[in-house]
Amino acid sequence: MRSNDVLGFIFAGTLDDKIPELAASRTTASVPIGGKYRLIDFVLSNMSNSGINNVGIVAKSNFLSLTDHVGSGSAYDLSKRRSNLTLLTPYGGKSFSNLVETIYNMHGYIEHCREEYVLIEQGNVVTNFDYSALFDFHSKNNADITLVYKKGIIPAGYDRPITIDADASGKVNQIFVKPDNTAEESDFMYGSLLIRKELLMNEIRSALSLNQLDIKRVLQDAVGKFRVFAFENKGYTAFISSINSYFAFNMDLMKKEVRDELFNPKRPIYTKVRDDAPSRYGLESKVKNSIIAQGCVIDGEVENCVISKGVYVGKGAKLSNCIVMQDTKIGTYTNLNYVIIDKDVQIKDGRSLMGFDSYPSYIAKKSVV
Repeated sequence: MRSNDVLGFIFAGTLDDKIPELAASRTTASVPIGGKYRLIDFVLSNMSNSGINNVGIVAKSNFLSLTDHVGSGSAYDLSKRRSNLTLLTPYGGKSFSNLVETIYNMHGYIEHCREEYVLIEQGNVVTNFDYSALFDFHSKNNADITLVYKKGIIPAGYDRPITIDADASGKVNQIFVKPDNTAEESDFMYGSLLIRKELLMNEIRSALSLNQLDIKRVLQDAVGKFRVFAFENKGYTAFISSINSYFAFNMDLMKKEVRDELFNPKRPIYTKVRDDAPSRYGLESKVKNSIIAQGCVIDGEVENCVISKGVYVGKGAKLSNCIVMQDTKIGTYTNLNYVIIDKDVQIKDGRSLMGFDSYPSYIAKKSVV
């Protein structure tokens, strides 16, 4: 299988309802993460690095931020003559209520593309994944459908998770939806799959004719009818399915081994470039174990924090275990601990806010505290 014979198809609004604070003014895939990235950067970079040059992004609402960030796809090397990035937004009153109807309503776009295969991905997953290994596995096994799974505890926020029972060769024997043992380690599918385009559209049309609108039931019915295989993602993977998982991932970035795996120079993670001056640190500033993007002014104390571009931290301020998004202004002598601060927030002098590692406080975009 050639990588340029695969169409990338990304659902940007995965689990929007599970992170209502962060997704109030943007779709899940455009949530800022890691100081200078958005969630969409990881899956787009993985596709580009693996040779996929035609990608469609399905966004059902709040897609202005996503549109502004991905643009024409040039940051991901997807704007050349033989490559393309398309943002697929609601049109004609078509339903985006479930994946079966959504895929069917995009049939014109999907069938117009020349690629033979479709790689479906979700917009809430952070990983550095080499799809070429998946393509080789799919071809070697002459598979009709290959599901990508992760071994571990099912993340919070997945209401009807899918677990997989496969043999030693990877052939799927059974798919379970909402199993009883969700607190135990299992092989769970997180929404990534590779399938022939013709087979996908035939199964979607068949499901609609039977009023079967649950994509998970469609996958269950495929076992036995087709050659369904499972491929394990063995690398570091974070699933942004709750405000706690968002906070935990950003804190994970303090670990060198996590950064080294995610930001592998052989498979770089691309993002929209915003040129800024280097960050400036005042004479009385103290910074420990933190990620600080360019264009910041730090005059206070920062520890275990992820600070995005253009943030100002005033003199005497103390920040610990915080995530601060772009262009936020933090006044003098403030005290913040376990706080997630969205973009363009102003925190006035002398304010104190505190959450906990299992329940971080959140300050909405453009708020004044």
